[in-house]
Amino acid sequence: MVKVGRAPLGLWVRGPRRLDELGGAVAVVGSRSATTYGGEVSAEIAAGVARSGRVVVSGAAFGIDQAAHRGALAAGGVTFAVLACGVDRAYPAAHSALLDHLVHEGAVISEVAPGRAPTRLRFLARNRLIAAMTRGTVVVEAASRSGSLNTANWAGRLNRAVMGVPGPVTSAQSQGVHHLIRTGAATLVTSGAEVLEMVGEAGTHLVDVPRGGERVRDGLPRRHQQVLEAVPVSVGARADAVARTAGLGIVEVRSSLDSLERRGLVRLDEDGWRLAAAAQQ
Repeated sequence: MVKVGRAPLGLWVRGPRRLDELGGAVAVVGSRSATTYGGEVSAEIAAGVARSGRVVVSGAAFGIDQAAHRGALAAGGVTFAVLACGVDRAYPAAHSALLDHLVHEGAVISEVAPGRAPTRLRFLARNRLIAAMTRGTVVVEAASRSGSLNTANWAGRLNRAVMGVPGPVTSAQSQGVHHLIRTGAATLVTSGAEVLEMVGEAGTHLVDVPRGGERVRDGLPRRHQQVLEAVPVSVGARADAVARTAGLGIVEVRSSLDSLERRGLVRLDEDGWRLAAAAQQ
């Protein structure tokens, strides 16, 4: 009999892959009734993880699980399925082709003896195995009472990384994930690169901080930027008017305007100072 909170007595494995390949593996789990968004994100994250050489682990269920397995395979990676029934049974039956492929190219794992059928208790026990076998668990789309939250809970109890992918705030399929993130039980991730940063060794797979495109004004001294912000776009202004808007002295503003004009950022005509085209980008 399976004891949900205990270590398994042993594991049944079908497939050419070995369990010692699981070092650094990542679990990707989520809703069976996944949205198109959830399926696409799950596949992309699994592909990114698989391309790094890590094993992607999931439960072979409909929805997010299936997308994760297929994403890893599409990237030429390795993926393992952990079942709540015997490894000789295809559950769900609609995924028999996927499971057969994993039997020949990856691994199908269970602590339940061959021939045994899945039960609710065995699904809960299966969740703890998925969490324990991997360095981190990514939850993509999970409703408030989703079984995937049970996997996340086990991952947290086992001191594994717990990650959640945000969805639309109006989506019931993402309410459970959002709660994990809001309460600090999971770290928000949006890509395979961010997942690798979470599960990698310290200092590895670091993700660059997203930045907007650099503008010409970004390299200006702070005072020059302050003056530039005070120069109008369409109607020219005298230097004293620019100084009042910028809150700076007239002498300093005149010097800044001359420097900005040499850089091609402002121009002076009969109406006064105005922004040049280069400063409006």
